[in-house]
Amino acid sequence: MELRRLGVHESVGAVFPPERLRDALAEADPDLAVPVVGDDELDDCDAIVTFAYSESFLDADLRWIHSIQAGYDRFPLDALEERGVALTNSTGIHDTSVGEFAVGLMLSFARRLHTYVRNQQAREWSHPAWDDPFTLDGERLCVVGLGTLGRGIAERADALGMEVVGVRRSGEPTPHTETVYAPEDLREAVADARFVALAVPLTDETEGLVGAPEFDAMREDAYLVNVARGPVVAEDELVAALREDEIAGAGLDVFEEEPLPEESPLWDFEEVLVTPHRAAAERDYYRHIAELVRENVERATEGEELTNRVV
Repeated sequence: MELRRLGVHESVGAVFPPERLRDALAEADPDLAVPVVGDDELDDCDAIVTFAYSESFLDADLRWIHSIQAGYDRFPLDALEERGVALTNSTGIHDTSVGEFAVGLMLSFARRLHTYVRNQQAREWSHPAWDDPFTLDGERLCVVGLGTLGRGIAERADALGMEVVGVRRSGEPTPHTETVYAPEDLREAVADARFVALAVPLTDETEGLVGAPEFDAMREDAYLVNVARGPVVAEDELVAALREDEIAGAGLDVFEEEPLPEESPLWDFEEVLVTPHRAAAERDYYRHIAELVRENVERATEGEELTNRVV
């Protein structure tokens, strides 16, 4: 694959300054032009690195699209394959950032940090009930999805002394998990867990994966942590479970609709932490993306298979 012009789509500005990625990629090949481009500047590009999907990508003569996210559910895979456009994603680089973020949410609930923040904002010096705080050590965590994200969560939870089990499509064991269940045993897997962390990609099989039956199976003192994709959870059924005290709370980084609408009841629960889809975000993110893309520029030039190719 001959590459002369690799565009950095302006949509990556939602995560980091596109100029940072442009400058990092400019080192890949002195003969490769790397401009920051919008939808109306794609005509001369052979490939593009992007955060969002645009219909203009199909109108341009692109040969390769790289998504700076691991998820690729918003891309029209059939249309890209039909036109011979390669799509790669950024799986494999989020284990540390997402793993730390998920554990941070669990620590906040366990150590009651979110309540102290609210008290500080109200200038109120008060203590939670003596038996509200607990330690993660010895608590059971079920990680649903044991790819890069899930393994990152499992590794860090294991280091904190948690009893980690998981759910994986193959059912095969992975490091840092004591037991691995198959997807058809999801309700059994979550039944005894204090925390259930979702780390699966959004597919036809995982959309609505967690709903009323799963909340009914969970402990009443259990917390849901979602760092996967919003539609993996049936949001109305989550709200119902929270209202009826079927579960204790939830740490949510992703939602069915983003940004989360102002009228969403999820804003109002004391035991729900809402974060704006930033589990993977950290200051070196663009460097990790650049490393992946530079590797694939070399592979494309040598006619080798692209890393993380989706279609």
